[in-house]
Amino acid sequence: MNKDKIYAEPREPVAPFEFNRQVVEVFDDMLGRSVPLYHESIRRQAQIAASRYQPATRIYDLGCSNGNFGLAFCDEIAAQDFEMVAVDNSVPMLTTYGQRLAERTVSGHIQLLDQDIRTVELNRASVVVINLTLQFLPVADRDALIRDVYRCLVPGGVLLLTEKVVHENAEMNDLEQDFYYRFKAENGYSQMEISQKREALENVLVPESIEVHQQRLQQSGFNAVDVWLKWFNFASILAMKTDG
Repeated sequence: MNKDKIYAEPREPVAPFEFNRQVVEVFDDMLGRSVPLYHESIRRQAQIAASRYQPATRIYDLGCSNGNFGLAFCDEIAAQDFEMVAVDNSVPMLTTYGQRLAERTVSGHIQLLDQDIRTVELNRASVVVINLTLQFLPVADRDALIRDVYRCLVPGGVLLLTEKVVHENAEMNDLEQDFYYRFKAENGYSQMEISQKREALENVLVPESIEVHQQRLQQSGFNAVDVWLKWFNFASILAMKTDG
């Protein structure tokens, strides 16, 4: 695994963050050192998805990146047939995903789609996954996407959503942010790397509070919503469509 050293040298100016080839080459190291409980989240999401998948439906992985969820799901679903549509607008991410798929035997069919997740036609899904992706969309576009996700889910279908979040209380938010930067420093990032990465993500990654996410989900129709994993300013949410 290549080590993330993208911001190890001074940059002037610091360009806005993007999922280019340089990021893809160090992406798994970046995730492990920047996203608390990332691997636990992916593992449990894959287990939930495998338990909730319904035959003759689809799984949508919106913002699939290099395929960590998809491959974990394949391990959980074992020999059962399935159909997954994995969507991302980063060609380097999809290329890496395709290479990883080529090295494995997969029981189902995974379609890799180079497209903006806001324009994907969603149909008859039992599982939709949005991992650390909604936060990169313009805030004004998020409600419509979640409404469309709810519409496409069959009864009993689930949305698995993981996001970086902010706290509505300023003092609590500052505390959570401080512990996040401590986490990154403990994982070997220098203060310069932390600062430059923060600058690169400014106005690119726009987090919201858990309360805002919950309200959006409920207004979209989800009547069973749970924050099943939280670490300071990161949260994983399970939303279920319990009726038609």
